[in-house]
Amino acid sequence: MGIPKLAKRGFLSAATVSLLCVVLACGLASCGGDSKKPNREALAAKPVIYLYPEQACEVEVSLSFDGELTCVYPSFAESLPAEDRVGGTWTVVAQPDGTLADPGTGREYGYLFWEGLQATEPDMSQGFCVAGADTEGFLEDSLARLGLTDREAADFITYWLPRMQGNAYNLISFQGGAYEDAARLSVDPAPDTVIRVFMAWCPFDEPVDVEPQELDAPDRGGFTLVEWGGTEL
Repeated sequence: MGIPKLAKRGFLSAATVSLLCVVLACGLASCGGDSKKPNREALAAKPVIYLYPEQACEVEVSLSFDGELTCVYPSFAESLPAEDRVGGTWTVVAQPDGTLADPGTGREYGYLFWEGLQATEPDMSQGFCVAGADTEGFLEDSLARLGLTDREAADFITYWLPRMQGNAYNLISFQGGAYEDAARLSVDPAPDTVIRVFMAWCPFDEPVDVEPQELDAPDRGGFTLVEWGGTEL
């Protein structure tokens, strides 16, 4: 693509790169759909939710999503009406080690999974430009700073690394409030610690300049909920 070459020469600001990434995402999301309908949605790929209560208990996790859900596993115990926001509620028995079980069947799960098309545009004005060959180490370090355990980070990395390590460069930005507003979670009983990590990224042929992003996370304590996901632009 021509965008990276212009960026390297200094003709594109970080804000312009962000806008072009969003335009690219909208175009890619439209490729498989109805060409007669405009589509400004990007795929929120494999957000997964882990639950770590201090003692075994039944937990209800409700997702309200500003977009179109394409896959949920396990199925919701109860779904929201498909109006402006879609979603539903999972009901599981959660163990301190993170094991989840269907209270009716006893079937066990490692996490709650959902995927959907979101209308919210990612903010790429801050982030990191990382060589494809350095992506593994970058993700290990960044996910630790964002509060993920080694096991959670390994789940994240084994999903995303095959898509990223072969690129010359990746522009990576971890999303915050805009993503959380688009995918609202309500949990009963309420967790003491909530960590939600959502990565937006674009592949590039050459390095681009971007304002560095600060990464931090709350201390994990008490009943902890962790979620990770991402979208490729």
